[in-house]
Amino acid sequence: MKFDLRELALFAEQTVTKAGDSIAELRRREKIEVDYKDFGELVTSADLLSERIIQEAIRGRFPEHRILSEENGIHSWDNFKFDGPLWVVDPLDGTVNFARSLPHYGVSLAFALDGVVLAGAVYAPDLNCTYVGIKGEGSYCNGERLRIRQCTSLLDAVIGTGFPHDSAKVQPAIERVNRLRRNCRDIRRFAAPTVDICYVASGKLDAHTESLSPWDVAAAGLIAREAGTLTSHVQAVPNGIPDELYGEEVVFTTPGIFDDLLALLRLENKA
Repeated sequence: MKFDLRELALFAEQTVTKAGDSIAELRRREKIEVDYKDFGELVTSADLLSERIIQEAIRGRFPEHRILSEENGIHSWDNFKFDGPLWVVDPLDGTVNFARSLPHYGVSLAFALDGVVLAGAVYAPDLNCTYVGIKGEGSYCNGERLRIRQCTSLLDAVIGTGFPHDSAKVQPAIERVNRLRRNCRDIRRFAAPTVDICYVASGKLDAHTESLSPWDVAAAGLIAREAGTLTSHVQAVPNGIPDELYGEEVVFTTPGIFDDLLALLRLENKA
């Protein structure tokens, strides 16, 4: 099964741009309706609008392809099949930021074949940044080639991270932040990991690590890898789950601090 990766990347870029511009316009035009999912996670009318735009675009162009979205989710890894063509969607990453008119949020769409991500795009409307990646052909922001920052010491590294929505899981994340802060230059928490990971690709951050979902890491992870980052996980990826779509304890990092950062995080995991 062969696909034109540039065509897929262009489709992803056009689709996230349409969805992102639509939700930005929605916020300007009317009050955003807010609801809550599991563990108090926010969902808004903008999430649902973006989801509808993206799903309609995929079904209109690729009706035989499956769709995995944050809004339909994965309830059991055991039951989900990653074979064949699959679109992975985050209709609105950074919903709290969006709802409070903070600029750090994005819309993400990736195409995977048999669990390997081949093309994807992340659009951050308020930042005026459109990130695009094509496997084997590089990644770009607004048409300019992305390159990682060359960092060789944790003491010089600025690392992004985040916190889970489930309050029962917050304490380990706080301990991770404490350990990172003691061993690197500084940390950042922007609360929109699709954009954070693209920041590693563009050299604004030297690494990003937290526990995420497939829709957080699919497009952004490809963009980061094509810019030169390395990807790993603090613990082994379970059998049957593609590495590129597994977000638990994921690490995206510039190569010069890869070994030291993983060793630090794995030491924390053993503690």
